[in-house]
Amino acid sequence: MLFFIILLSSCDMSSDISIGGNGSSDVQFNSESSSTGIGGSMARFTIKGDYLYTVDSDNLKTFDISERKNPQITSEVNLGWGIETIFPYGENLFIGAQSGMHIYSLDNKEEPSWLSTYEHLTSCDPVVVQDDFAFVTLRGGTECFGFNNQLDIVDISNLRDPKLFKTYEMINPHGLGIDGNCLFISEGDFGLKMFDISNLEDIKLTKHFEDLSSLDVIPFQGILMVIGSDGFHQYTYDCENTDISYISTIPIERL
Repeated sequence: MLFFIILLSSCDMSSDISIGGNGSSDVQFNSESSSTGIGGSMARFTIKGDYLYTVDSDNLKTFDISERKNPQITSEVNLGWGIETIFPYGENLFIGAQSGMHIYSLDNKEEPSWLSTYEHLTSCDPVVVQDDFAFVTLRGGTECFGFNNQLDIVDISNLRDPKLFKTYEMINPHGLGIDGNCLFISEGDFGLKMFDISNLEDIKLTKHFEDLSSLDVIPFQGILMVIGSDGFHQYTYDCENTDISYISTIPIERL
């Protein structure tokens, strides 16, 4: 059995999406395995085994949740300013900030350690990771203190020395999700895009749903979960045939 949790901020249009399992079997996502859950690219918390990692605007906090009724904070690391998102991949955390992307090792799960920082122009920047590449959307606007709207693909084959691989122009990118050769990018009020990324030197736009307002996405075992300004939407998707079909919507009323 799967369940999801959506936290929608009332002061901006960011979102946290988490999907959890019942703990009886592993959940597969983006070549990752977890018995506890997965999150969207704009999430501010994540779980790895018996540890919960959270970010606020300045800090990364680690909690030992092995005793569910009595969680204990094990470390708090100051990350600077403008911290926005957290994404786990392998034994590392990828933390999006308005000034760049921080990479932290989970060799010591109680106290993550800094490996490197990829710096970019000031902007909002959700991040997802697959294999040796991180995919970062940069968005301008008042709350993001920038003017650039783009997708950066970052080579992280050397975690201590991430390098920009390729940049693609976008309209107003928010969250993003990846599954194999499928990359989904939420363009806010400008819709949802689906890309073929089999060739990272020349990714191809295969679908653009211009009438779907989208803020973040999770592609998971053929089900695409989309959070928009009007609710939580589910679609089926087929990367090979570049097909997406509507399933359902849970409306959300803003407070």
